[in-house]
Amino acid sequence: MRKLSKQTRYADVFFQLTRRHLLVFFKNKIRVMYTLLVPVIIFAVYVLFLRDMELLTVENTLLKMGIEADETLYKHVCTLVDSWMLSGITALSTITVALQTNSVFVEDKQNGVNRDFASSPIHRNVLIGSYFLFNFLVTAAICFVFLLICALYLGLMGEFVLTFSNVLTIFAVLLFTTVVSTLMTIFICTFVKTEATMASIVAVFSTAMGFLIGAYMPLGMLPHWVQNFCAFIPGTYSCSLLRYSFMETPLNLLSDHVINVMQIENGAELIAELSGSFGYQLNFFGLTVNPQFQSLALGVFLIIFLVLNIVSGKKLADVLGGAKKKIRFKKKSAK
Repeated sequence: MRKLSKQTRYADVFFQLTRRHLLVFFKNKIRVMYTLLVPVIIFAVYVLFLRDMELLTVENTLLKMGIEADETLYKHVCTLVDSWMLSGITALSTITVALQTNSVFVEDKQNGVNRDFASSPIHRNVLIGSYFLFNFLVTAAICFVFLLICALYLGLMGEFVLTFSNVLTIFAVLLFTTVVSTLMTIFICTFVKTEATMASIVAVFSTAMGFLIGAYMPLGMLPHWVQNFCAFIPGTYSCSLLRYSFMETPLNLLSDHVINVMQIENGAELIAELSGSFGYQLNFFGLTVNPQFQSLALGVFLIIFLVLNIVSGKKLADVLGGAKKKIRFKKKSAK
């Protein structure tokens, strides 16, 4: 009975701490708006500037192959291109939002709030777990809001062709990706002690990750050594899996229209060309990584970052125990 009482007490403290982190985060309205605006701004830049460039690339491919696009074909192409880009932005958002959400964690360290936690009878693992759950909930919530924006855009453009199965897959992949991104960013922020450093990391990370995971452009456009380097970034597989979920139906509809309806002689070649540019297959070190192995790779990264967070728990505890170090330093000075 005593053990059960102790577990209940831990659970109560765990959820109270998580609630506290959520209140601190949402109390700062500017931080909440900025966290949500990052993916929305990228989305706006794509719609206003990059979309026409992507469509022009496809039109040039059609002209090169001597194919005259009818209205239906052009609509399918637009759906494919939009699905490709929106899924990339969604994958990037799981990383950038999770990283920015950790500002609460870093702020606590800088302001000495962690010293209050360290001096209280709160188990270290309970505190670390509360930060993880808080980050996961915020990241998932904001990414789901962005998904609704994407669905609204596709609906207004007449391009929402996702099936119920596609939607369920997208939700499952997004949750899986959010867990990995949360573990990865918490591990990185374990070594960050000031908000100024945090702001610099967010700026660099947000810019670089968009290119390294293939959110802004196909990885095939990057040098081979960079492509191989991207194989060691979990966001690369997250981006590809989300594209698989987003683009499976649009790609099938496009293929059916080109081959069965229009009956274009080189229709299969066109689909292969577009799949190479806007596909979800990955190629690293001369090997093709299909969605099944992408899921496996993401699972391996989840285990790796889980272990790293457990190992770095001592480092995190040292930071949280800053007050004890300070007292020890004063005693040495007094001697």
